[in-house]
Amino acid sequence: MIDTILTRPEGKTLEFKRDLSSPKPMLKTLVAFANTAGGRLVIGVDDDKQVVGVEDPLEEEERLCNLIADSIAPRLVPNIEMITVEGKTLLIAEVFLSGSRPHFLRAEGPEVGVYVRLGSTNRQADRELVAELRRSVEGGSFDELPMPALSSDDLDLKAAQAHFKGKRELDEQGLLTLKLLRREQGALVPTKGAVLLFGKDRLAHFSDAWIQCGRFTGTDKTHIFDHTELHEPLPQAVESILLFLKKHAMRAADLSGLHRKDVWSIPLTILREVVVNALLHADYSQRGAPIRVAFFDDRIEVENPGILLPGLTIEDMKQGVSRIRNTVIARVFRELNLIEQWGSGVRRIFEQAKAQGLPAPQIVEIGMHVRFIVRLATPILIPEQKRPESRLESRLESRLESQLESRLAASVIKQLLDQELGKAALAPLLGHKTVSGELHKQIKRLLELGYIEMTLPDKPNSRLQKYRLTAKGRALLDSTRP
Repeated sequence: MIDTILTRPEGKTLEFKRDLSSPKPMLKTLVAFANTAGGRLVIGVDDDKQVVGVEDPLEEEERLCNLIADSIAPRLVPNIEMITVEGKTLLIAEVFLSGSRPHFLRAEGPEVGVYVRLGSTNRQADRELVAELRRSVEGGSFDELPMPALSSDDLDLKAAQAHFKGKRELDEQGLLTLKLLRREQGALVPTKGAVLLFGKDRLAHFSDAWIQCGRFTGTDKTHIFDHTELHEPLPQAVESILLFLKKHAMRAADLSGLHRKDVWSIPLTILREVVVNALLHADYSQRGAPIRVAFFDDRIEVENPGILLPGLTIEDMKQGVSRIRNTVIARVFRELNLIEQWGSGVRRIFEQAKAQGLPAPQIVEIGMHVRFIVRLATPILIPEQKRPESRLESRLESRLESQLESRLAASVIKQLLDQELGKAALAPLLGHKTVSGELHKQIKRLLELGYIEMTLPDKPNSRLQKYRLTAKGRALLDSTRP
């Protein structure tokens, strides 16, 4: 087992530490494992994956147990074992998804000391995420919660009835069965799911419950060709998103007999599943970003706010394991035949991609979002004559460059807009053959200014170090746009 573990990279359920000299990062990792999907912390391995072992293993094991007992609440009891590799002893602390979550660091308290695991990093959980961790233990979902200040008059029942025509009668009992209404202190009030699905003034209550669609020229977000914003009921949004994607795809007519079959240059059946998955699993309690659909020359990305639910990993999703984040929305989608069988969507996406000879889709956690990436069989290029004038973009680039007083710093900010990158990955994107001294300088300066941050702040010199935009960096970028 240990040989397999040592060959794996750090990730959502695995981290390596050289020793216990800096206990706080290690304690954050154990808290994050317990709150997210479990994991193993291996002590005695350096950043280069070299086995260095621990001195006096019995003493270090006792110290580790005491640190965990004194520093983490509620009480966390991981499995700790000693394993010998190459004549050196490693400590392995294995943590399972905890039924007592959310765990937190005592020194920071239950409001700010809660951490979750995102990829190979630990992130501090905000108030909304802490609430979701609690709900996940209790078995409830955000969209089942009542909105006692509202009534059924705040729902667009005509729109709801139009969707359910021929499927279900939306009388009072029907609304209760679907959990669009629930009884609260003697009154019938809508649930959060009902307002998300059919609320007359949905954005007043959920300001980010809308969809942003964009078609970009090239393979990044430097130049936008077309965009739209969708604020309609979620069931209707599925078709509207697909219409936007079709608008920028190519179609060929296959005439066979008397039947015409449209063949699209994008995998519509796969994209429908991806879109529905994003709407179903978005964390609508989060603030700051809508669901985003980005169409590039070589791929389509669909991104929803919210990390994976506790206990769920990307590998689980690929195997067909599913947990429903929004049970009210899922029930309505099931009744409307937008989904076939709960939990089968992601597995079907990968099966269809393989059957169509497409590269396997990718699922990645980026920040507090989950992104689904569908690669196209053949790139779809926008003809030069249709591309917008680049004059405006040049002015925007000049404005950003002026504010940062460096063209290189401006380029770094733009490259980090929607991805986390290390210096080695940044260099070729910036036209550099190697990581130059000037790139080192500008990265350091942007860190000091607070426009970017490290993904591994506890390991500033790690070869796995990457950088991402902060909220301040995004605000700077937004300020240069009209």
